[in-house]
Amino acid sequence: MNSQYDYLIVGAGLFGAVFAHEINKQGKSCLVIDRRDHIAGNVYTEQISGINVHKYGAHIFHTSDKNIWEYVNQFAEFNNYINSPIAVYKDELYNLPFNMNTFSKMWGIRTPAEAKARIAEQVAALNIMEPQNLEEQALSLVGTDVYTKLVKGYTEKQWGRDCKVLPSFIIKRLPCRFTYDNNYFNDRYQGIPIGGYTAMVEKMLTGIEVRLNVGYFDLIKEQPEIAKKILYTGCIDEFFGYKLGALQYRSVRFETEELDEENYQGNAVVNYTDRDVPFTRIIEHKHFEFGSQPTTVISREYSAEWKPGLEPYYPVNDEQNTALYAQYKQLADIQNNIIFGGRLGQYRYYDMDNVIRAALDTVAEES
Repeated sequence: MNSQYDYLIVGAGLFGAVFAHEINKQGKSCLVIDRRDHIAGNVYTEQISGINVHKYGAHIFHTSDKNIWEYVNQFAEFNNYINSPIAVYKDELYNLPFNMNTFSKMWGIRTPAEAKARIAEQVAALNIMEPQNLEEQALSLVGTDVYTKLVKGYTEKQWGRDCKVLPSFIIKRLPCRFTYDNNYFNDRYQGIPIGGYTAMVEKMLTGIEVRLNVGYFDLIKEQPEIAKKILYTGCIDEFFGYKLGALQYRSVRFETEELDEENYQGNAVVNYTDRDVPFTRIIEHKHFEFGSQPTTVISREYSAEWKPGLEPYYPVNDEQNTALYAQYKQLADIQNNIIFGGRLGQYRYYDMDNVIRAALDTVAEES
């Protein structure tokens, strides 16, 4: 049977959309499918009362790669949004990332020398020589106060585990910025696409056949010869029927509501670092695009252990899962005409610019 397409692209997220756009420019025919009822994967934005809502959590584009920045600007105009999150601990409010505004509020000090001395004093008092877990690692980096108020509770909610049982390598560094600078990222280029990410991905997929609400396994069972090659961006362990065991993920649950007020929290991102607050953060979507709508939309985020039926978000890249993925990677490498890509296909956390770079590199390998 002759193949109908050169490429079947499984997943209409960033990796799949970039790959489809570039391979289509080379004159290759491709079909993009997605099991969801929309394109754009986890960067999907939907409009509610004129506000672009990040349905699967906040996505802020940032990169130091000028080529990637110029690439995405083909498909969208970006605003000048700067990510400056706020942290709430009990009745206290702090700026993130850890910077002089944070330290000044926490200790009543003004100079970088004072802040460094306070951290060094706390670290020295702990006398942690070789951190045995995440708690000891964090304490050895930022001291007691910053860890207790801004790291411990948030991290335990994210991972669903006590910091004492989490491996130390999860936190390789906790950067402290000794300037009064609330810009979360150090990257040269940063912003949000005006009109939302969905419109950006739509432009990438212009002229390409897309089928939604289509599962890969059902389609391939009905039409096993549909394409000469397959780009698969779903979960790699699911592709192989979990034959070696299931990889672990963290999932996120969102409670989104529209409020009859213009401005709920005054900032796009507010983290809640107290363990007793069940959600990790509240996103107020309109502030990503400097919205002036009469109402607002907020999303509370709850971290959860992944199980079948939930959306897998963050790979749990501990030693056990890394070893299991390596076994699946060996299986993937011997598959004929199947490419595994993206966050789920490669079992790794990707920032958006790195997703795009990886997709472009994959296209280059195919050329």
